[in-house]
Amino acid sequence: MTSASRALVLAGRGRYEDPWHDHAATSHVVALLLAEEALDVQVRGTVPGAFADLRAFDLVVVNAGRGRPDPAFDGDDAAWAPAHAAVRAYAADGGALLGLHQAANTFADDPHWPDLLGGRWVPGTSWHPPQDVATFTAAGDHPVTDGLGPVVADDERYLDLVVDPGSRVLLTAHHDGSDHPVAWVSGGARAVYDGLGHGVESYGSASRRELLRREVDWLLAR
Repeated sequence: MTSASRALVLAGRGRYEDPWHDHAATSHVVALLLAEEALDVQVRGTVPGAFADLRAFDLVVVNAGRGRPDPAFDGDDAAWAPAHAAVRAYAADGGALLGLHQAANTFADDPHWPDLLGGRWVPGTSWHPPQDVATFTAAGDHPVTDGLGPVVADDERYLDLVVDPGSRVLLTAHHDGSDHPVAWVSGGARAVYDGLGHGVESYGSASRRELLRREVDWLLAR
């Protein structure tokens, strides 16, 4: 019998959480959805020790954001350097990365993270209008989005994200006459960024759940 693929969900806490996102709640929902896809799932908060054994997992999901570093609470940037090096080593070995929502705005203390993710949130440039029930549109041809149709979800629309030229856009959000990339496949690693997932309500959408399922299947070559 083939063993189940293993997935690790890294839920933002400490320097990688903020007052506007309940990373614990959304990570719990994501873990349940991954388990429905026959994955063996663990959820860990973003503490340095959580990154020690990434190679034991077939998929690492980053569901974390930009918090307020407090060296007295969780260490300074130097204390986190081994954790970020572990993520880079995991990606270099071909490990699969899935960044959700605020992942474009996390790990600000690691200049290499945007290269792995294939894009980033730029403070002062990137933004979002108020959360609402929004329609996201597939862009181009890719196994993740072929035949998917519109994705409708109660979510934030991240706008003016900076996407690397080598990334392949999967999904866009429309605002004021322009289409903004909100999901893509990275050109710098085996990684997908999915800008949806502000709150648990996003995952109440069947089309949003289908997008997540397809991303995972593609990353795991299933």
